[in-house]
Formats: sequence, C-alpha cells, structure tokens
Amino acid sequence: MLSPAHWQCIASQIEAHVNHSITIKDIQPVSGGCINVAFILQTEQARYFIKLNQANMLAMFEAEYAGLKEIDQTNTIKVPQPLLSGVAGDNAFLVLDMLPLSALTPQTDKQLGEQLARLHQLKYAQFGWHQDNTIGSTPQINTFSDNWVFFWQHYRLGFQLSLAAKNGGSAQLIDSGQRLNEGLAYFFSDYQPHASLLHGDLWGGNASATAQQAVIYDPACYYGDREADLAMTELFGGFSTHFYTAYNATFPLDAGYRVRKNLYNLYHILNHFNLFGSGYQGQAQQMIDGLLAEWS
Repeated sequence: MLSPAHWQCIASQIEAHVNHSITIKDIQPVSGGCINVAFILQTEQARYFIKLNQANMLAMFEAEYAGLKEIDQTNTIKVPQPLLSGVAGDNAFLVLDMLPLSALTPQTDKQLGEQLARLHQLKYAQFGWHQDNTIGSTPQINTFSDNWVFFWQHYRLGFQLSLAAKNGGSAQLIDSGQRLNEGLAYFFSDYQPHASLLHGDLWGGNASATAQQAVIYDPACYYGDREADLAMTELFGGFSTHFYTAYNATFPLDAGYRVRKNLYNLYHILNHFNLFGSGYQGQAQQMIDGLLAEWS
C-alpha cells in the first residue's frame, strides 16, 4: 500500500483537478483485477476509485483515460468518468469517479445490448486508434490502416504469434498460426466491416450497472470490426440472451460472425498464453485448427 505521503500526493493532484481542497477520510482496498491494484478513496466531499500500478505503466492509464473519454463522447453508453492520471512516488495512478455498481439485470443487460449496438453503428475513417494501448499488460499496437485484414494480420494476430514464439509456444502452434494469418482474407471474402469504436476488452468482468443504467469500463479501445467486441462477450460469459437479442434487433450481425468470432477470440487466448503461460496453448491450438478446417 502507498505511504500516507503518497496518498496525499494523489489527493493534492485531485485537488488541482477539481479546484477545491479535499480531506482524506478513509482508504479501502478493492478488487482491481489481475493487472492493477485498486482502492476507494473516501474524502469529505466525494468518493474516488483509484487504480495503481508501477510508475512505468503510466502510459497504460493515460490510454485508458483517453478510451473512457472517447466512449463517453459518443453519448451511447455510460462509462465511469476519468478525472486524471499521474504518478505518486513509484506508482502510476488513474482516478475515476466512484459509481454504485451492481450486477447486470435482464433490463440493464438488454439496455447494454442496445447501447453497444448504437456505439458500433458510428463509423470512423480508418482502423486503428490515435495511440497504442494495452490488452491486459500486453502492448496493443493501433497503427492506422485502411485495410482491416492487414490491420488484424500485423497488429493483432501476427503480433500475438510473434510474442508466443518468444514465450515458448510450440512449433505447431506458431507454424499453424502463421498459416492461418497468411490466409486471413478467406474469412472476409464477402464481408467488409466498417471501423467502429470498440471497447476492446469486453468480457463479463468489465460490465456492470447502476440501479438503472448499464456501465462498461476498463477499455482497450480502437476502431475495428464490431464483431471483435461481440466475440469477446462470448469468450468468458457474463452476458445473457437479453443482451444478444437486443443487440441484434438494433444492429443485426452478419451470418459469417459464427466463424469469425473464433478468429477474434484467438487473439485474446493467445494473449492469455503470453500473459499467463502454457495453460492456454491447447485452447489456442484447437481454435487455430478449427479455423484452418474452414478452408477445406
């Protein structure tokens, strides 16, 4: 935990942002996921959600700040308001407003589906984003491209395969993955996605609700095929039929999504292999084999 002096440093930076003095009353640790640690900072004036990591991870928080701001500016779906990011001692931090979150209900799950579809209906000029960010703690390259297949080959699947080769991935995994990557255009022969603003890391743990409003958070934003967001909602569960029915009623999915979702989720499984080790190699290999079988 940070020292009292470091917490006061964070409080002073919050004061400068909100333009009034604050007094710390309490600091409580809460779940912050696998990558960060998190706290609720209670002051006499407000409550703040604080995420912490090592100081060299400041760019990760700056990108998260930018992603939350960009989603918020679409006026389609609620996100926590980011206040500021910075450094205190050896720690980088991100300050968010504290929302009273609870589990999604059928009503808010339906709302989430509708609002995510409206977010995805907005069109952007290119694939990529104006800055790189992270997926977990793995760098996520967002160099702009006019070609979605090229973007996925070079900055998503190809990038994760290159990391897997360095992290002990089997020769079979790397060779079959590269073969899949080289033939990626097959999956887009009759499907040309437009560039949508994606959450980028939309599994069940990154969505909740207030009493009446669905909320998403912890984004890894970029402009890409909206199917990539939908695919990840299926990877680790957490979304009901109310969500998918509402999404499809607002913005129906292409029939080819049934196969392409496995391509998009392969990115995340390879990332889990690169982050957490060999327990994900078998799943990644199975997904690659299934996608290659679509060619035969």
